[in-house]
Amino acid sequence: MNERPLAKALLTKPCCEDDTPGNVSAGDPRVALVGNPNVGKSTLFNVLTGARQRVGNWPGKTVSVAQGTWRSPHGDITLIDLPGTYSLLPGSPDEALTRDLLVDRGMDGRPDLVVITVDAANLARNLYLLAQVMETGVPLVIALTMVDIAKSRGIRIDAGRLAELVDAPVVPLVPRRGEGVDELARVIGEALAAPRRPAVPVLGADLEAALASVTAEVPDEVAGRYPARWLSIALLAGETVPGVPEETTAAARALGAALSTDDELDDPELVIAEQRYAWVHEVIADVVTRNGAGRATWSDRTDQVLTSRWFGPPIFLGVMWAVFVLTTTVAEPLMTGLQGFFDGPVATGAGRLLDAMGAGDAIRGLVMNGLISGVGQVLSFVPLMAIMFVLLSVLEDSGYLARAAFVVDRLMRLIGLPGRAFLPLIVGFGCNVPALAGTRILSDRRHRLLTGLLIPFVTCSARLTVYVLVATAFFGSAAGTVVFAMYVLSIALVIGMGLLLRGTLFRGMAEEPLVLDLPPYRLPAVRVIGAQTWVKLQAFLKTASGIIVATVTLVWLLSSIPFGGHGSFGRTPIEHSVFGAASHAVAPAFAPAGFGDWHASAALITGFVAKEAVVSTMAQTYSMSEPADGHEPNGLGAALRGTIEQTSRGHPIPAVLAFLVFLLAYTPCMTTVAAQRTEIGGRLTLFGIGMQLTLAWLLAVAVFQVGSLFL
Repeated sequence: MNERPLAKALLTKPCCEDDTPGNVSAGDPRVALVGNPNVGKSTLFNVLTGARQRVGNWPGKTVSVAQGTWRSPHGDITLIDLPGTYSLLPGSPDEALTRDLLVDRGMDGRPDLVVITVDAANLARNLYLLAQVMETGVPLVIALTMVDIAKSRGIRIDAGRLAELVDAPVVPLVPRRGEGVDELARVIGEALAAPRRPAVPVLGADLEAALASVTAEVPDEVAGRYPARWLSIALLAGETVPGVPEETTAAARALGAALSTDDELDDPELVIAEQRYAWVHEVIADVVTRNGAGRATWSDRTDQVLTSRWFGPPIFLGVMWAVFVLTTTVAEPLMTGLQGFFDGPVATGAGRLLDAMGAGDAIRGLVMNGLISGVGQVLSFVPLMAIMFVLLSVLEDSGYLARAAFVVDRLMRLIGLPGRAFLPLIVGFGCNVPALAGTRILSDRRHRLLTGLLIPFVTCSARLTVYVLVATAFFGSAAGTVVFAMYVLSIALVIGMGLLLRGTLFRGMAEEPLVLDLPPYRLPAVRVIGAQTWVKLQAFLKTASGIIVATVTLVWLLSSIPFGGHGSFGRTPIEHSVFGAASHAVAPAFAPAGFGDWHASAALITGFVAKEAVVSTMAQTYSMSEPADGHEPNGLGAALRGTIEQTSRGHPIPAVLAFLVFLLAYTPCMTTVAAQRTEIGGRLTLFGIGMQLTLAWLLAVAVFQVGSLFL
């Protein structure tokens, strides 16, 4: 920023008199959380809403937003966790939604109050966004987060003085520990009962005169839709605002051009930004006291190791390896116990109940070989998913995952993507669908398209259930290492396909610098970890349960229809049914990969619908539900092992590795396909499906053919 002297003015002034606060809605009041990334905004959201939250697209928009119910002392409040942003000058669809909700009075779902989270340890960077929010005139409360981190760095913020300067309440708090939350609830309740607009930063005499001139030219009908001061600043900066006459826009741009010439700057946006930063510096000088500034903190010294070029990548791989080994080791006895429960007491009790009801073979087959077998297999993986979600939440809440973006930034640049693209890719390890929605944080359209094509190669949590089942059956105690290898291969596929696409479809993509705040290291809060894990586990169960029941029922129906004159409905062996015939027809395509058996092809067919259905389909085709069938608790794994030993011609290890590779590389699920179509369009989605299937088959064949020579 230019450091030459600026015209001195009062820090703030009352907001425009024509901008009156919006009334609280007839239903639950709506409070939006706004702030920079990594300032504790989402942590505060999780603490206040607990498990009473949902994630979905904003009405009429493609942006995914978390909403939840906060049971405050003043009644239920709808809390909206808006995407993190550094500025109200949008560079991505996420940032555009935040801006529109604050300035467009005609937009559905506009909040009654904004809580802007401000990092006390990095106040200067956060106050710039605060200045922009104040310019919208929306009623606000300032949540001063990270006060414990600021104190440890010798930084003290005079919250009372800051409240005076901005004419809005300021509440210091530590969301992770619940400190200050009660005071925040009290202040929000008062602000909702008597909403008022904050003061606005004064941006220097020349700029203020220009803003007054623009405001006088804006038609009343347009001024009624947008806050007057925000609208004048936007027009002066050269933005085009819907509804503003062309002559008004042209006049404002001429004023902006004259202003930038006077200030020896070539862009009115820079003039406005400079004046905002001047306001920020004056506020900092008035409210911040520093003791021991400049000392290297423990966090700084740790980052020198964890984000270094040489130590960062191996440490990251080691951490992820530990996560997967710990997950499989701890989850295995719990999974075995649950599976034994479904195969034993549940199946026995259901069988006796069906006998007492006189149920026919068709109904008995649906319940025993379908619902109990398929749903039981999926539910047995709940401990695995819970442990995985807990460990990943610990890494996120501790501040480590943000460092991972810096560690892989160089790898991302190899494929032409900015380090920020790593964030939706990381989300993809949980589920590819929200990861695709997460591409909206990228400002460049070609970056979003390329990332959207690569996300399906990120192995999601649904595929993890199959990895663990197969790896445990074939590799025993080394299952954790095999699962970790699948995740490493997933990263390698993202990089390899990224390089291929960058050199073909995406030649000449512009590079974008990595801009990302590193949150401080901290001990994960049990309450936050528990809330995040429960929400993710609920989402998994909700999605999986519907898909599994529908898929199991469809497979049972197709398995009950005889094919080629074998038996009658409900009384035909599954291999002689319509479903079996289709699976037999597909199986030869996988013979070069060593698993050309109809059981495997049947599982992969339903896996195209959802990877959660792979295990349940295997259970159905092997009929694992009868407790007296002679199989041990891990009977499904044993049955699969026997099949692979036959189809691989004496090379089961290369064959099962080929099966896992195909499962990793081919299309994740139909929900991902639908999300992909929304984000990158139908043509690129079809191209992606063809690319995934082709690559999956080629890799699987290569793994088996090469592996059978050595293993």
